[in-house]
Amino acid sequence: MLQALVERGIRPDLVVGASVGAVNGAFVAADPTAGAVGRLRALWEELASQRVFAGSALGRMGTLLRTRTHLHPGEPLRALLAAQLPRTFDDLTVPFQCVAASIERAAEHWFTDGVLVDAVLASCAVPGLLPPVELGGEHYLDGGLVHSIPVGRAVALGAGTVYVLHVGRIDRPLRPPTRPWEVGTVAFEIARRHRFAADLAALPDGVTVHVLPAGGRPSGTANLRYRDFSAVSARIDEAHAAARGYLDRSA
Repeated sequence: MLQALVERGIRPDLVVGASVGAVNGAFVAADPTAGAVGRLRALWEELASQRVFAGSALGRMGTLLRTRTHLHPGEPLRALLAAQLPRTFDDLTVPFQCVAASIERAAEHWFTDGVLVDAVLASCAVPGLLPPVELGGEHYLDGGLVHSIPVGRAVALGAGTVYVLHVGRIDRPLRPPTRPWEVGTVAFEIARRHRFAADLAALPDGVTVHVLPAGGRPSGTANLRYRDFSAVSARIDEAHAAARGYLDRSA
């Protein structure tokens, strides 16, 4: 999606993100040019080679038994991001904000300054997979729990044209679950889509939102194979083609 935007000379004045969007958004805010496309592609391909979510089933169970809350330590992802991102929000080229869910306050928290990697890790701390991130005596989980597609935040900050670069699913029909592991996914989808729909319904006059298509075919088991990065390159190419087609039609 980003490549399609860059090819048309569309450059962001502001980037907001949640969860994996915080990772991608931080890279774009650091380098809002064609260079970010290559760096992000390399990042997602490196996640496989660096084995950030590596470990045998026994090893993951060992981490879970030791921590009692999550399957993977946060240090490998922290090291990977710290090696490639600027140190603070002030070092970014474009203003950037990311959201996380505060456990103690049961509320969204927007990070706008301070140490960048800390904020990004808080925003993508997927419950059960990665540990909560403690900052300033408060604990944070994945921002997707509270504001998965933060169009409303962008509009509140003055955005007039918004491009939504999502991870898929929102443009696909939602159906009742038929398998045990689909129950949680469907419940989460209802929550994230409800807030997104409310944001779109409340758009002020003059604000335009483009929801770029992710392309590809839906997979009912994608969330269960979160450690499988073998299809990363193909999914990037599919999203590029789909987003390019959308932008051509919208021109």
